[in-house]
Amino acid sequence: MSTQIVWGPRVLPTNEVAVRNEVVLDNRLSALREVALNLLREVESLRITEPANLNRKVRLSDEVQRFEVDLICSALSRTAGNQTRAARLLGVNLTTLNSKIKRYKILAHGNELDSETREDQENVA
Repeated sequence: MSTQIVWGPRVLPTNEVAVRNEVVLDNRLSALREVALNLLREVESLRITEPANLNRKVRLSDEVQRFEVDLICSALSRTAGNQTRAARLLGVNLTTLNSKIKRYKILAHGNELDSETREDQENVA
């Protein structure tokens, strides 16, 4: 029985390198696909956005809430609903993320309940 000491980086056989490169490429393509879909959603939202009404009052707290909900939904979507990974992605504690999910009534995979559905559920409870 012989032991071999290898100093320096491990040299992978050619087929392992190809598999690793393919995984890296798949990950990059998935990230690029996600960015492209988010960009398309943003462009689409610009099309349906009503012209700015300068007489309309804007409440900072409402805008912050909407922004937080969008970020949380995006993080949950990117992590397939895994709250631990989503919290890490957002740079917040898991307990903070979980309390915001409950407060804003966000579903498991990053979908927010619409106001009618939320009111129906609150009336049933």
